[in-house]
Amino acid sequence: MSGVNRGMRRVVLPRVADVLLRSPRSLLARLLPPGRPRDLAADAVVVAAGAFLTWRTFTDPGTIVHRYGGAAMAPLLVPVIALAFRRRAPLTAGWVTAGFAVLVWLVELAAPGTLLRVHADHSLSPVIWWPPTAPLAAYAVTAWPRDGGRPAWTRWPPVVALLVPIGCIGDVLPHSAMRQFAAAETDSVDAMVFRSLTMVIGGALLGMYVAARRRVLQGLTERAERAERERHLLAERARVQERARLAAEMHDVVAHRVTLMVLQAGALRVRAPDEPTRAAAEELRGTGCQALEELRDVIGLLRRDPGQAPAEPLPDLSALVAESAAVGVPVELAEHGAPPPASPAARRTAYRVVQEALTNARKHAPGAAVHVDVRYTTDGVCLTVRNAAPAREPDAELAASGSGRGLAGLRERVELLGGTFTAGPHRDGFRVQASLPAYVPVTGPAS
Repeated sequence: MSGVNRGMRRVVLPRVADVLLRSPRSLLARLLPPGRPRDLAADAVVVAAGAFLTWRTFTDPGTIVHRYGGAAMAPLLVPVIALAFRRRAPLTAGWVTAGFAVLVWLVELAAPGTLLRVHADHSLSPVIWWPPTAPLAAYAVTAWPRDGGRPAWTRWPPVVALLVPIGCIGDVLPHSAMRQFAAAETDSVDAMVFRSLTMVIGGALLGMYVAARRRVLQGLTERAERAERERHLLAERARVQERARLAAEMHDVVAHRVTLMVLQAGALRVRAPDEPTRAAAEELRGTGCQALEELRDVIGLLRRDPGQAPAEPLPDLSALVAESAAVGVPVELAEHGAPPPASPAARRTAYRVVQEALTNARKHAPGAAVHVDVRYTTDGVCLTVRNAAPAREPDAELAASGSGRGLAGLRERVELLGGTFTAGPHRDGFRVQASLPAYVPVTGPAS
């Protein structure tokens, strides 16, 4: 039973926490994606709400404000305009609203009846809070603290400044008007003032809740991002360890066997009774030495830290062209631009693309002319290898040799680096084309 209870807690508690952390902003999040557009839409709604409340207060037949032919509407819009800056300057919006309320209160104390209809001879509408945007300003002050700014207690003075004129409304309104309010509300004057203070304090407390919820969500997001970074680092460390193990295996097994083959080919060259055998042994020994050099490069790449792979120019392809020309394949090389610095993975993949394409041309299109076109850019290289139609029938045994996955393997290598690869018939021959980025971290099989 204890295991069942723990399982229920793991399922129920996250749901309860999710419900407690919800706010009205989650409804807006379903309509607009997070970011600048949604923030602008929320600010527009708040400003529109403040303007509507102010307009209703001003146009109410029982309003307590002198209209002065509509001119009094202009100063009433000042707190509304301040709400437009509630996100970037919340304290400014709060102080503007509080300053307006205090100014009305001081003017009425000095000259009663200047702004408010304190001598009205008819029933006035009850005053619930003043100014109408006071709760919205109190919410903005506590809901949008500036990160790394002033201490938290500095957000409350404008709220307190708003509460003072609301709590002292009896000082600027005559008792006759207050009695009219009380009669309309069938309640006491103190209850009316209490409701007004509650609206402003409630707005401030709601803002504190939203700010606390935002901090919790931000903390959870940072923890998730930190966990993701740690997971990535652990995976990278595992890849580095696996690469080091593969490098050790290749050094201890493959390199050892190839070295024995080179030594045996050298011995055969010395002991061969005829010249053709000695030439074949020498060619075999040279190929083995080249394989050892390439194997040494691969082991060096596996052991190198991927983040410290040096950027060097792309490899010189003239050696590959010379090898093909030496065996009777006419190859034309055309290079455009200057080779950019490239990572080891990009250099080796570019070399393999040309090498595999030339090998396929020798096997499947004997006697055909081959054109190698290399176009360098500042951030990559485009390789195109085209061969014409074969001049004679290919050797069946030579064409059948190999694993048959040369082009498929090239496609995988190129796509792992973020490049593109195409291969297929072109006119009367065959074309291999690859586009590679210049710099790619050495982290995958392409290295």
